[in-house]
Amino acid sequence: MSARDNILARVRKGLGLPGNIPGAESDKARAYMAQQARGPRPTYGWSDNVARFCERSEKLGSTVDRVASLAEVPQAVARYLQSKGLPTSAVAWPALQDMPWSAAGLEVQARAARGSDLVGITGAFCAVAETGTLMLLSGEDTPATVSLLPETHIALVDVTRIVPGMEEAWALMKAERGAPPRAVNFVSGPSRTADIEQTIVIGAHGPYRVHVVCYG
Repeated sequence: MSARDNILARVRKGLGLPGNIPGAESDKARAYMAQQARGPRPTYGWSDNVARFCERSEKLGSTVDRVASLAEVPQAVARYLQSKGLPTSAVAWPALQDMPWSAAGLEVQARAARGSDLVGITGAFCAVAETGTLMLLSGEDTPATVSLLPETHIALVDVTRIVPGMEEAWALMKAERGAPPRAVNFVSGPSRTADIEQTIVIGAHGPYRVHVVCYG
């Protein structure tokens, strides 16, 4: 039994319910979740999801670049790092290890990030136009640390994966992955907090910089 199953079994016991969920009850719960109607939503005032996503991302403090194809991404990343005087060495999702990083003058290691890594490069499961948000799913080839530990996070976004709202993002995840992974992270610009005296502090719980390269 997993830790999750153990906790749920204890909750059911405390409620006076049987420890194992009967098949009919489980099927009924799954059917309810599958048929649950969406709540009210605002009327979208845009027709171009890509333009809307880029606009909202920049308002959140991210920088955005657009290139025509995935093949142009390494050079775009190199230009950004050089323009900011940042290191040209980085850590990246293992899912991105076959990209021609070295041809662009970059030294990229495909692994989970460590505390000493300054630049992290990830993809994105999808992106949300309404809020300028990246949706990242954790996994063996997409470790969450790469977007959380380095001071600079560079995210690669396929423009065909930019959806209108959060509802479409969750629906896409359910359609393609079924059950959610261990972690689903939403990134809306650089990390910030105003917990102390209502003063905005950038990079308090994550990257100081978020740079998005949209391709396609």
